[in-house]
Amino acid sequence: MSGALLVVGDIVTDVVARHTGPLAPGTDTAAAIRTLPGGAGANVACWAAHWGCPDVRLLGRVGADAAAWHERQLTGAGVRPRLVVDAEAATGTVICLVDGSAAAERTFLTDSGASLRLGPSDWSDGLLDGVARLHLSGYLLFSERSRALVGVALAGARARGVAVSLDPASAGFLTELGASRFLALAEGVDVLLPSRDEACLLTGLPDPADAAAKLSRQVPLVVAKQGAHGALVAAEGRVLARVPAAPAVPRDTTGAGDAFTGAFLAALLAGAAPEEAAVEGCRAGAMAVEGVGGRPPSGAG
Repeated sequence: MSGALLVVGDIVTDVVARHTGPLAPGTDTAAAIRTLPGGAGANVACWAAHWGCPDVRLLGRVGADAAAWHERQLTGAGVRPRLVVDAEAATGTVICLVDGSAAAERTFLTDSGASLRLGPSDWSDGLLDGVARLHLSGYLLFSERSRALVGVALAGARARGVAVSLDPASAGFLTELGASRFLALAEGVDVLLPSRDEACLLTGLPDPADAAAKLSRQVPLVVAKQGAHGALVAAEGRVLARVPAAPAVPRDTTGAGDAFTGAFLAALLAGAAPEEAAVEGCRAGAMAVEGVGGRPPSGAG
């Protein structure tokens, strides 16, 4: 399939703190701290470009404080950014507390800032010119203004026959929004890419395979990301494939799901079948957890 990938979503500044021992309340905990570009939408775009997609575009909203830095980072990663600079809000910031143990699990403290102030006035159907796939970051569904943008973008994509994918993005925010409301807002989406926890939250089912199968009765293609257990591909109410994870020694799991999504979409655009694309997604996820931060390393994928 020829055509560009347009990602609409969040662009934030990540402050990643990797601590090797348990957090010590009320006093100091030693950590290695880095400031890195992030945001689920921006990460997906960068991984898609890294995985060989020749035309990746990104619509997002940032504050004037870091707009130039984020634009340089995105352009350097091979993404064509369309950044809306917010005159009132600062760029979103996420503090990522990463456990230095073998699991490398992370906890996020999120100040969405300008990222969730993206709205319908920032959208134009002309953004879809030359676009074959539109990807929406699920974070957009967690504010009234950006939810309105999702509706406008979905309508524009449907009118042009552009396939749309959606990543729920956050189990925590998803719990607040509610499963039924999320699924209603996602109506018309062609591909849903939930994590294991998100798939179970959206269905109320404890088994991720059952959850993926159930979701695929509402969305044509569901690709449920399972972390160290790989991925499930489901359609028409059943699991079609169980894709194993690629081996990795995790340092930081931040952005692993974004890496999967970016590589998966790049593979689909290159003509891969969903199961083949999920294999590429697992490869990218493994690469992501071996680095620090949510963006790909420099060089080819």
